[in-house]
Amino acid sequence: MFNKFLRENNVSAIILTVIRVYLGYSWFTAGLHKITGGFDASGFLKGATANPVKGPDGSMVYGWYVTFLESFALPNAELFNIIIPWGETLVGLGLLLGCLTTAAMFFGLVMNFSFFLAGTVSHNPTDIFLGFIILAAGYNAGRYGLDRWVLPFIRKTANGGKDAAKATA
Repeated sequence: MFNKFLRENNVSAIILTVIRVYLGYSWFTAGLHKITGGFDASGFLKGATANPVKGPDGSMVYGWYVTFLESFALPNAELFNIIIPWGETLVGLGLLLGCLTTAAMFFGLVMNFSFFLAGTVSHNPTDIFLGFIILAAGYNAGRYGLDRWVLPFIRKTANGGKDAAKATA
């Protein structure tokens, strides 16, 4: 019942638009500040590997993630210096405009979980909670945005020019 309300109701589409724009603004401004002000992920990555998230017994909770950071992310910090600011900016733009909303939110959640696993709590739990609401809503989250026109166009193009069914998911 709640899922139907979330995915099909016009009132929920308005509420989802407010949540989507809030998250979009947050992502967009964070990315834009990193692009214009300079950004270096290596300090954060070094801190995340030197001080990993620990459980009550003092052992690493996400040892597999620390291994990923040490063996892949840190040696490729220059790549992450490009991916993170542009990823944040593009996720924000997608959410602000309501364009490819589900994809933008998915990649936003990937970044949220990455920051969270590295030990940055801040507003990540709230963003993750709101992000899952947007993700679960599917098309309805972008109903009052560019998804209204973009998704049917993509479906029509993917179907070889045949009329696409109404976007509902």
